[in-house]
Amino acid sequence: MVTTGRRARQGPAAGGGTDGGGPGRTPELLVLLCSSAAAVAAVAQPFVLGRTLDLLLRDGHAGHWPALSAALLVGEMLLDSLTSLFTVRCTAGWTAAIRSRAFAGLLGAVPDRAREHTPGDVGTRLTLNAADAGGVPAARAALAASLVTPVGALAALALVDVWVAACVLAGLPALALVLRAFARDTGASVAAYQRTQSQIASRLLEALEGAATIAAAGTGARERARVLAPLGELAALGRHMWALHGRALGRSGVLVPLLVLAATAVGGLRLASGALSVGGLLAACRYAQLTAGVGGAASLLGAVVRGRRARERTLELERLPALSYGTRALPPTGRGTLELRGVRVVRDGRQVLRADRVRIPGGTTAAVVGRGGAGKSVLAAVAGRLMDPDEGQVLLDGVRLDRLGREALRTEVSYAFERPALGEGTVAEAVAAGPRVLSPERVRQAARAAGADGFVRRLPHGYDTPLSAAPLSGGEHQRLGLARAFAHAGRLLIMDDATSSLDTATEHEVERALRRSPRPGTRLVVAHRPSVAGRADLVIWLENGEVRAVASHRDLWHEADYRAVFGVGDADRVDDTGRGDDTGGGESGDTGSGGGGGDRVGGSAGTTGAAEAAGAAPAPAPEGARP
Repeated sequence: MVTTGRRARQGPAAGGGTDGGGPGRTPELLVLLCSSAAAVAAVAQPFVLGRTLDLLLRDGHAGHWPALSAALLVGEMLLDSLTSLFTVRCTAGWTAAIRSRAFAGLLGAVPDRAREHTPGDVGTRLTLNAADAGGVPAARAALAASLVTPVGALAALALVDVWVAACVLAGLPALALVLRAFARDTGASVAAYQRTQSQIASRLLEALEGAATIAAAGTGARERARVLAPLGELAALGRHMWALHGRALGRSGVLVPLLVLAATAVGGLRLASGALSVGGLLAACRYAQLTAGVGGAASLLGAVVRGRRARERTLELERLPALSYGTRALPPTGRGTLELRGVRVVRDGRQVLRADRVRIPGGTTAAVVGRGGAGKSVLAAVAGRLMDPDEGQVLLDGVRLDRLGREALRTEVSYAFERPALGEGTVAEAVAAGPRVLSPERVRQAARAAGADGFVRRLPHGYDTPLSAAPLSGGEHQRLGLARAFAHAGRLLIMDDATSSLDTATEHEVERALRRSPRPGTRLVVAHRPSVAGRADLVIWLENGEVRAVASHRDLWHEADYRAVFGVGDADRVDDTGRGDDTGGGESGDTGSGGGGGDRVGGSAGTTGAAEAAGAAPAPAPEGARP
């Protein structure tokens, strides 16, 4: 059984779930250092002020103590400014690192595992969640520094007057319980809030992608209600979170004044008894306020809790299972022979593909056909190792794909998809992007083979036109994806519904160009049209996730179940061989998108589609057929 590996973690985990591979500890330590230094300055000020007041009352002058008090005040202000600066830099650096690692995990994951996360969910994790998680190191440092103030103030208060310190210490457990309850209740609310945010974002993106359909169907109001349906839950969760925050601040807001009042009363009694000076009373009251200020850590604690929950969500992307690679290379003389031995793929306890003893000779074209959900795309993904089978082996020229090195695999196996991701840059750069370094002439040759050269030359700057300035139709977009696949084709080219947006004539020209290619590698084509299957050297017929037969289209056409895959019944057959064109494959029942004969039924439809593909005048439709 082939297993999947995980990416190696880069460096030690920074608390709060922010792994290594980011800015490191330095920005966080700078925040901690500056915050702690500011806290020390704040703790020293009451003592210095009290000492200054006592000297002024006793001697009429305080020497250097007023200057020292002013220096502490200015120093605290400067340190607070530096803390703000380092906090912003720390948060920005960690946010960028978390986003980068999560995005890399998403792109490097096994595709069907990555599809478990909807685009809206991914967008939420990479934006809002990453920003919250990126703030954890700075918030954690500030939270640690915020404890310096009450601890230092309590120690200083004990030196000023132990009885006032004991009074303050007696009230601290109540504040600690308030913070503990806040952290416990906030964690669950934050996680639910973030999940609901993701749900709304996913629904919104789905609506945007189908905006034209929604407008045409007049279902805008219904779609708006669907997208905003979780908004009530989000509002309730938000109110609950604010209620928790307000409750914690409210309780601490009551406890802190009571604590300060009690400390002041005890200090006043100590002053009346002569055990405490006026300056000492001033320092004691201020230290009581600073010690009770531990309740103000609720905001920082909330940021840490929220960031930890957010980091758990970004880590799910970062830790998506990725394929592990071997070190083997392919034999230099191989032609791309593909074999599937005992292959089995299971998803959610259900078998989605089983293929055993399937062999595609090198240099041939194999069409993969079957009804929707038969496992065609799963087979295409396994054949090029976009995923590993749960059981069995896939071999290319006798070498197991899971033992090939990454460069060897991706250089010799190329893909063309229904919706290719072209990225940014110019048209030429989009076609040239891949494992090989291509010359401009090679880029143009690939574009001509994909039927893209004509419309590219009509663009404002030809191949140098930026994609953002090239208004491409669905078919043109698909042809550029085909061009890129052709340009980098090695021993195996897999086309997964890669010609669905092309008309029949263009698709036929693309197929002819492939056959004339100087690199006659093996081609595996997911086919929905009988004409495509007819032009292939052999057909892999899938049914309910299993390979029912591997044979030529001509031989399989005798099977009624096979013809039914293309929507062709016995009454629609052209003849006993299924010939609808000069290649032995009918265009009958062309249910694929963009088909030239998609409106027609029966054998004449197949003949018509073949004639159109060959550039001949179409044959008349039979009696009773739709025009």
